[in-house]
Amino acid sequence: MIIQTGRSPSLSIGSLSIWVDRLLPLLGVVLLFAVWWLIAVSGWVNQVLLPTPFDTLVQLVSATVTGNMLTDFGATVLRTFEAFIIAAVIGVPLGVALGSSERLYRSVEFLIDFFRSTPASALIPMFILFFGVSDFSKVIIAAFSALLLILFNSAYGVINAKRSRILAAKVMGANRWQTFRDVLLWESMPQTFIGLRSGISIALVIVIVAEMFIGTNQGLGKRIIDAQQVLNVKDMYASILITGLLGYALNMLFLVFEKRVIHWSGK
Repeated sequence: MIIQTGRSPSLSIGSLSIWVDRLLPLLGVVLLFAVWWLIAVSGWVNQVLLPTPFDTLVQLVSATVTGNMLTDFGATVLRTFEAFIIAAVIGVPLGVALGSSERLYRSVEFLIDFFRSTPASALIPMFILFFGVSDFSKVIIAAFSALLLILFNSAYGVINAKRSRILAAKVMGANRWQTFRDVLLWESMPQTFIGLRSGISIALVIVIVAEMFIGTNQGLGKRIIDAQQVLNVKDMYASILITGLLGYALNMLFLVFEKRVIHWSGK
């Protein structure tokens, strides 16, 4: 009798492949920090203007633990979610309603595309005139920018629902309301989630820009611009880094939520 011991080569290769796939997304991060470190230590850029990644991370931890980074972070997150909730509550129902009537959507399509194509930052002075220099104006301009994306994607999802499923519902005797509720609404959800994910990302961007240029006491945008003005570059880069991490975390959160809610998408 021959007793084989040890793992099968194919099993080991398969396990290695799984680990490679899991670690692959980190490759870009490693490359970014490697290039950043090389530029910082090479002397191509003055280290006063470009600290090393290690110094930046040390500053980020220090500002988070002993400074007021968490206060600024919390203020930005709160404004972002306030803007997003306003945009979602208005944009999703309105978009679905517009999308259910293609003629109605076409009648306002130019306005949607016009304002969607206009840089939201260019509208900041107008919103300041209407709402003043306050937290409310920051939230409203971000909500307006997110609203257009959410509305467009929700309407587009309804308009482009699979005709075969609509016809099947009608053949089975579903009336117009039942077709809308049980087919169109669900068919629009994948595209609606794309709009929601894009909406919260643009809301964060506009909140940061608004915090930079509209007076405020707290916020990552204010922290970045204040650090730049006094040449506190370590804190500036640390604030930019945590802003990027926040945007990435929000995007991943919506991706996970989307997969759980509309796991049937594409089937």
